[in-house]
Amino acid sequence: MTAAGIARLAGVGRAAVSNWRRRHPDFPKPVGGTETSPSFALGEVEAWLRDQGKLAEVPPRERVWQQIAGHPAGPVTALIHAGCVLLLLRDRPAARPTLAATPDERLAEVLPGPLEETLAARLGTPRAVRTPTAAELAPSVPLLRGVTGLAASSGAAGAVFEFLLGRQLDANPRQFTLTPPGPAALMAALAGPAATVLDPACGTGALLRAAAQAARAAQAAQDGLIADSETDAPRTALTLHGQDADPDLAALTALRLALTEPTPSAGTATVGTPSVGTPSAGTTTAETPDVRVLPGDTLRADAFPALAADAVVCHPPFNERNWGHDELAYDPRWEYGFPARTESELAWVQHALARLRPGGTAVLLMPPAAASRRSGRRIRADLLRRGALRAVVALPPGAAPPYGIPLHLWVLRKPVPGARPPAELLLIDTTATTATTATTAAATGATAQAAPAVPAASATGTGGSGTGRDRLDWPAVETAALTAWRAFDQDGTLAETPGESRSLPVVDLLDQDVDLTPARHLPPPAAAEGAAQLDQVRTRLTETLRRTRELTPPPAADTAPAPGTAAPRPVTTVGELARAGALVLRAGGTGTVPAGSAPVAVLTDTDVLAALPPSGTLPEAPPGEAAEEPALLAAGDVVVPVLGGGAVARVVDAASAGAALGRNAHLLRPDPAALDPWFLAGFLRATANSRQASSYASTATRLDVRRLQLPRLPLAQQRQYGARFKALAEFEEALRLAGRLGEQLVQGLYDGLADGTVAP
Repeated sequence: MTAAGIARLAGVGRAAVSNWRRRHPDFPKPVGGTETSPSFALGEVEAWLRDQGKLAEVPPRERVWQQIAGHPAGPVTALIHAGCVLLLLRDRPAARPTLAATPDERLAEVLPGPLEETLAARLGTPRAVRTPTAAELAPSVPLLRGVTGLAASSGAAGAVFEFLLGRQLDANPRQFTLTPPGPAALMAALAGPAATVLDPACGTGALLRAAAQAARAAQAAQDGLIADSETDAPRTALTLHGQDADPDLAALTALRLALTEPTPSAGTATVGTPSVGTPSAGTTTAETPDVRVLPGDTLRADAFPALAADAVVCHPPFNERNWGHDELAYDPRWEYGFPARTESELAWVQHALARLRPGGTAVLLMPPAAASRRSGRRIRADLLRRGALRAVVALPPGAAPPYGIPLHLWVLRKPVPGARPPAELLLIDTTATTATTATTAAATGATAQAAPAVPAASATGTGGSGTGRDRLDWPAVETAALTAWRAFDQDGTLAETPGESRSLPVVDLLDQDVDLTPARHLPPPAAAEGAAQLDQVRTRLTETLRRTRELTPPPAADTAPAPGTAAPRPVTTVGELARAGALVLRAGGTGTVPAGSAPVAVLTDTDVLAALPPSGTLPEAPPGEAAEEPALLAAGDVVVPVLGGGAVARVVDAASAGAALGRNAHLLRPDPAALDPWFLAGFLRATANSRQASSYASTATRLDVRRLQLPRLPLAQQRQYGARFKALAEFEEALRLAGRLGEQLVQGLYDGLADGTVAP
């Protein structure tokens, strides 16, 4: 395990682990890794932490994750081995007792047979997951025991694999391009329920999972039933096809889809006897979807050349030059034109259309440049003329990676032979939906309704990234896109909503550029601020400026002693106060809610930095797994973000009480009899304090909250400081509000003068 893993085990920062290594000669020695990134033996670290009183017990799933991270064949191989055994246990629960009774020295020998039969039954042949041999399984025996215990305790093998896969993806964020849950669900909803779904660039399987969930939800609605869980919901016969150029990722995705889909009926296989793994009648059911995931370069070596899918969903790689331009010049898939070398995305578009049945729908996540590049205008024109391209949806920045640009969704439908091409194209622009919501809430100081965070790199959707994208009002984006699409899909036309959506005659788009960027064809919305509303903003700004003047602190009195005469003031640290019981220290970021329960708001670290209300929501617990208790805020708590540098501390008020704390932030709950919260927050904000408690990496600054200092003062004197700090916080908030109102007034006047709603 690495130093980061040790820090996670002990609940401290990496700087604390470095200090332990320097100060304690008995700290375990590295057993591998490099000089800059050493690795340590889990057992030795665990024993040392327990001897030092820094660890009570390692949680079972943390122990299993450390076994995966330190596996001699690498974490991906370990995950595949774990997934294979979890699938065996999930599909054939009768094997569990015999597996538990098999000695370790024989376990690796008896597993390959039943694993092969289980994998063949669930994933077909050929498949992305190769059955491991006994020699390959031998180093994994302790890991397999651990995942077996986790599956038994939670009752959900799929949830165990989701946790472990999520840890692997979070630990290597730059290796994977993930589709967040929100955009994945929107793409599946736009594609509609389907019995056969293909993702030709499946990655971690997020789009295929979303398509499967949409299909089951549609079947449940059609039958007039409410699906309480994935396994209880009625299901249509479903086949999921996926392909990915990375063989390891294809294998992990195949196991993920097989483990998170409906459970087949139990077989009677046993482990450790000559009849081990014999498939019984009922190993699969009509409700169990087929999972067919294969490795390979989709454009050069299509794994499903004869497929005619009901739906294709795809988040293709962007801006690829080496996609096969030279080898594929005469490929029959280029029905709408041969893509230029710089138009790899249009190659993926035509591949998706080629693998659809007539009338089938494809939804692709596209870079905005694909809608306007001159090198692709002829293909775009042919897609329009023949009615294959039906809609272009502009998403707000931060919806999906790369997060800095507003990506597009292209909705395509394979033309039905003999049918008349549609006469109009739907254009939707949701970029202003989120911006308007966020700006209005910030300017007015109102508490916006909490919206689900859009995680950056979480395969399971269980957390935010701590960036501005966490504050996306995704429900508003989804509602705007689906409402417009469903109306257009039913009627073939859509009345315009200024600045948001309209359908355009195809002939009007077939100009020299064939530019399909929604913002360039949508009429501008009416000015957000009419003259009357601008007067209201001006009145509020005047009142706020008056209050700011009243709250302006008095001149600072110089109390600095003469040089050399100052007596050192006794100080303590947050860590010492926590050990003494004067405050409770807890890290944020964990926690789920039971499926179907009311949402719980999440205060993210960016909310703290920007002085905004809670903007996220806790994810639901995976099916079959108990909800994990989050760190809930109470009035008087002090919240400190730990990433990004700077001195920030926020005292929780009644409006934010009850929300959960997000990742990259710590909660400090002072004992009112020992600590004043405003005194605590004020001293934690001191620049010198945060500087001495921070550690610096090549790309980030991290605050070790336990090292933050504050003076030892009696409670009465603390309250004197606290009152002054609270007054400063009120002054700061008034300045923020004045700035927001001023920006809103200035921009509203610019817009009003420009569109004629305000007289000069």
